[in-house]
Amino acid sequence: MKEQESNLPDFRFNTQELAGAVGDYGTLFPIILGVAVVTEVNLGHILLFFSIWYIFTGLYYKKPVPVEPMKAIGAIVIAGQFTQNEIAATGIVLGVFFLVLGFFGGMKLIEDKVPQNVIRGIQLGLALILLETSFDFLTTDYLISGISIGIIVAFFVVKQVKKIPDISSLVVLGLGFGIGISMYGFPPIEIISIPSLSFPVMRDFLTGSWLLAIPQIPLTITNSILATSLLMADLFKKKLDPDELSKTVGVMNLISPPLGGFPMCHGSGGLAAQYRYGARTGGSNIMSGIILLIIAIFFASPIFIDILPLAIFGGLLVFVAIELGKHSFKTDSYIITGLIGVLSLIFNLSVGFVVGLAIYYFLKKTGLFDKTV
Repeated sequence: MKEQESNLPDFRFNTQELAGAVGDYGTLFPIILGVAVVTEVNLGHILLFFSIWYIFTGLYYKKPVPVEPMKAIGAIVIAGQFTQNEIAATGIVLGVFFLVLGFFGGMKLIEDKVPQNVIRGIQLGLALILLETSFDFLTTDYLISGISIGIIVAFFVVKQVKKIPDISSLVVLGLGFGIGISMYGFPPIEIISIPSLSFPVMRDFLTGSWLLAIPQIPLTITNSILATSLLMADLFKKKLDPDELSKTVGVMNLISPPLGGFPMCHGSGGLAAQYRYGARTGGSNIMSGIILLIIAIFFASPIFIDILPLAIFGGLLVFVAIELGKHSFKTDSYIITGLIGVLSLIFNLSVGFVVGLAIYYFLKKTGLFDKTV
């Protein structure tokens, strides 16, 4: 019998919420580890601010609202060479942009102009991207991949006949750490240093705005804010105000990157991940933040996460993609949603969004929309 989310308390602290708390780590850690390896940004500081904002969003929204690294920026930073000041400047630009957008009702205006079939397409595109990423991870070790998937499926099957918490993500991560420690030994304890303030100059703002902020903005508007708001309504029958989500994205980025963090946002993929593995209340976010805080303070070395087999993340991501993708079918136009999904996978989410939105308005203006659904 499906759990009645409307009857839940604001906060729970049990094994189910704990399992959901680590449900999004499969997307969180690969990005921030890649950034920490190729830049001068300190991994401990990145994790510190993620922990702070996970706890804050849990207390503020009282729901498992995810906190994720900005994916477009993460991909560009990992592929190129960017300084701490350029990343800090990018965070400031995005922080101001989304804070202003939220306070002046800009997200509601955008939401009115962007149809749900386009947002569903972004959900489908992200699901396909996550599925593709999961396959890359799974192929690194077929045995560990098979065991990880088997554990998750076993919990799902047993849960259908017996009411037990789905702690499959905890078991899979525990397996991964066990394998890593047995192969490489226990990672070194490295105490976090005190974050320092960055002072970007005009060149940093120009570089960060053009190369990092502009590619990220369409993705944050659609996936981080609009798609998260819509998925929250799907899962909890209660829609989050997109302007509130925009404000928290703005505040997080005004504060964190200048102090050594990384640009962050919310995300429908993270929400799907946390929900899939058991998160239902703000307690899940609080527990996730505490876990990240402990790692940040005592285990800031990249080796700590690097000992985890990538196949473990692959096993987790497969079912995250399925959880997110199934909601994309709640669309009023399979053609537009499907087209956006495919374009997002082939090119990127921004291309899928722009092309899909343009096609929607063309079909609507010409009266062909109802004939092509």
